[in-house]
Amino acid sequence: MRYAASIFSVISLALFGSMAVFVSPVWALAAVPFLVLTLLAFYDVAQKRHNLWRIYPIIGHLRWAMEAVRPELQQYFVESNTDGAPFNRDIRSLVYQRAKLTREEDPFGTELDLYSEGHEWFNHSIAPLAVPENPPKITVGGPDCTRPYDMALLNVSALSFGSLSSNAIAALNKGAAMGGFVHDTGEGSITRYHLEHGGDLIWEIGSAYFGCRTPEGDFDPVQFRDKANIDPVKMINIKLSQGAKPGLGGVMPGEKVTPEIAEIRGVPVGRTVVSPPNHSAFSTPRELLEFVASLREMADGKPVGFKLCIGHRRDFLAICKAMLETGITPDFIVIDGSEGGTGAAPLEFVDHVGTPLTEGLIFAHNALVGTNLRERIRLGCSGKIASGFSMAARIAQGADYTNSARAMMFALGCIQAKSCHNNKCPVGVATQDPARVRGLDVDVKAERVANFQRLTVESLMRLVASMGLSCPDELDPSMLMRRLDPHTSISYAELYRYLKPGELLGDPPEKWAVDWAAADPDRFGLVPISR
Repeated sequence: MRYAASIFSVISLALFGSMAVFVSPVWALAAVPFLVLTLLAFYDVAQKRHNLWRIYPIIGHLRWAMEAVRPELQQYFVESNTDGAPFNRDIRSLVYQRAKLTREEDPFGTELDLYSEGHEWFNHSIAPLAVPENPPKITVGGPDCTRPYDMALLNVSALSFGSLSSNAIAALNKGAAMGGFVHDTGEGSITRYHLEHGGDLIWEIGSAYFGCRTPEGDFDPVQFRDKANIDPVKMINIKLSQGAKPGLGGVMPGEKVTPEIAEIRGVPVGRTVVSPPNHSAFSTPRELLEFVASLREMADGKPVGFKLCIGHRRDFLAICKAMLETGITPDFIVIDGSEGGTGAAPLEFVDHVGTPLTEGLIFAHNALVGTNLRERIRLGCSGKIASGFSMAARIAQGADYTNSARAMMFALGCIQAKSCHNNKCPVGVATQDPARVRGLDVDVKAERVANFQRLTVESLMRLVASMGLSCPDELDPSMLMRRLDPHTSISYAELYRYLKPGELLGDPPEKWAVDWAAADPDRFGLVPISR
């Protein structure tokens, strides 16, 4: 069906061309339109810049024709400047413009209602500074790390091969190599597509331990050591939970477990694979930190951390208590917001499970500050980050650096057709169909990924300089403003109570006291309350 228009054009051209030769030259007039369409079909298949045209020759142009008439009708991904109050701007278009190096300035002022509840902004300085030529890097590596890594301010968040196509993974990695940022493998393990272009990697270890698992599905230290010590792997990230479906594992149907994916993940071909919700290598906060320490040792001192969507507050506080008791700290923690995530999940989990990024990030930052651990641990975050403003807002709220998955997929050409689950992605991003994968050209899309990351970080640096600051780490909660109603706006320093260093170790604030007292370094989860 994808080639129906092309086949019809070729057949019609042959039919009318034959009639022009054997019946009457007048039929040549009817053949001309089909000659044009046939040439267009060959051009679409041969060109490399537009995934949709390569996969849907001729008919792919209908989408551009509709865009020329009015904005697309499908629901766009929009950036949330609050947890649930979206901007009116199409952030996907912004990603496309930056990825393709086209104009991104908008005429006629803002389209936002600046007096609506939830609107956020930064105030500029009357004496702005010059924008630095080179954005800063964030050094990740605590006192027990012997091989620290310098992180970019914006990186590729977790996207696994299997969920994404081979060409999509290769393009992300090549873009990361071109732009000097890092690429998280996702829990699907390291593949040759992650390695062939030389981009730096964060190896994500999920509960199924793909790439380092025994036949029974447990963690295999021998396989881990071998892969963790290859040069492209710069950091190790233990996935505790993800924003798309916190509290759930994952299922890969047997029909999608091809011989290639089975070999990469260390699972049987054609058999359904279940990622459990819990890790088998540890079951308590203390054991988690011992696992962190053992991975760091096996990785020859590379940074090791973990990613989670904040759930029960006392679980995270229990980890902090375990850090204090054991003296073991991760080198980094990534907070995933419940509004983020590119993975498919039940609607109940998408909408109603897990803490949104703003609250989760501020809580984690406060917990680390309140236990005097913040200086030892870098804090990353992910969840609908797609612009310089969203980066600046998260840094002001407490993050050191940011990661993005969805915006990186847009840079690859994703049009959010929501066909990821049926293997029919129309642009070759989230599919294993070879004919569709071919539509995504690695070299072209790698350049667009690098363009998007570079220009977005540049926009962050311009914003920071406009505020009279020299570096993003000078951002703080008092600078980020939020409107509560048409007549009231306050800063995040007023909206949220930020803890002082060590405050939880003395007399915890009332809103923290119950969870802090209940946090147990030898237990995850809530103690049931008798009714």
